[in-house]
Amino acid sequence: MNAFILVINAGSSSIKFALFENANEIARVPALSGIIDGIGAKNGARLTAQDATGQVLADQPLHFATADGRHHQALEFLLRWLAEHDGGKSVVAVGHRVVHGGECYAEPLLLDAAVLAALARLIPLAPLHQPHNLDAIHALTRIDPALPQVACFDTAFHRSQPLLAQLFALPRHITAKGVRRYGFHGLSYEYIAHVLPEHLDADARGRVIVLHLGNGASMCAMRDLRSISTTMGFTAVDGLMMGTRSGNLDPGVLLYLMEMEGMDAASLSRLIYRESGLLGVSGISQDMRELLESEKPEAKEAVDLFCYRIMRELGSLAASLGGLDSLVFTGGIGTHAAAVRAQVGAYAQWLGVALDAAANSADATCISAAASGVKVLVLPTNEEWMIARHTARLLPCPIP
Repeated sequence: MNAFILVINAGSSSIKFALFENANEIARVPALSGIIDGIGAKNGARLTAQDATGQVLADQPLHFATADGRHHQALEFLLRWLAEHDGGKSVVAVGHRVVHGGECYAEPLLLDAAVLAALARLIPLAPLHQPHNLDAIHALTRIDPALPQVACFDTAFHRSQPLLAQLFALPRHITAKGVRRYGFHGLSYEYIAHVLPEHLDADARGRVIVLHLGNGASMCAMRDLRSISTTMGFTAVDGLMMGTRSGNLDPGVLLYLMEMEGMDAASLSRLIYRESGLLGVSGISQDMRELLESEKPEAKEAVDLFCYRIMRELGSLAASLGGLDSLVFTGGIGTHAAAVRAQVGAYAQWLGVALDAAANSADATCISAAASGVKVLVLPTNEEWMIARHTARLLPCPIP
């Protein structure tokens, strides 16, 4: 039976997973991947999985015995299914995407009771994500206490930022309680930093801005392959406009809605996390593909605002770097929406950006024109692979 590392990204109603065979060098494409979606839904959950070639391995409903502990039951089923599938795939370690590592955790680490207790104290900083990340860890601990588990943090990559880039202009006693800019999508940016030398050689260590554009969206300025500044701050709702998240918002708007509209914390949270962004502006959809295909003016306005906000943040990040040498698009929108890249490229002409229209339309890896003063790349991200590599590296002893 072969030995594998399981990568888990657990949400409130889903568990995304990828399985990587342990070898001297972990392959960038997982042996299989999939999702258990609809956990807790009225119609039950569903498992879908595919192999490295994209062939469907499973597409089946799941019905759990009780309403309690559904994540536990889903993970128990997943481990059993993996062990039985294709001659048996033995999971010898699990790597987790954990959204928040706070100020203390700047590197992935093996989990134990003390670390879990510390991560639980960070739940108020990421209440929509952290509890579900930790629930999956606790569930797997109950299923197999001896199974090594590793936490990889979405905030860790940004701990290299200068102190001034992490501070809000708030009283020091509030900052001391952990209210500062953390930044997110760190695993995605870490992957891009890892592969950039393959495409830019020594120039990879220059002034680079990476645009992680998807349903969640952010940007990161890098120098020497390290984070210098980023658009997300204390929470993952800050910065760019996103699928359903507002992005950067005048705090006075929230005060106005509280005082004049009687909105409480729960309703404000729902507004800025689930009802705003592309969905809120368009009134049509949070899906960029649907908006680009629509002829409705509201759809165009939503797309235009998305690109305008990118342009505003691009200027800010370029200022933090003192210029720009390379621009990288990643994430679902970044790698597939040529129209968005074209509009952003037009906005960035003042920085020396010039796109090759044909290369951009073809989703080529390099889309900058020959005369462009800035190299522009389109690179798919691979957060799961980063987690698998970190997990393999941190195991207390070699995997048999």
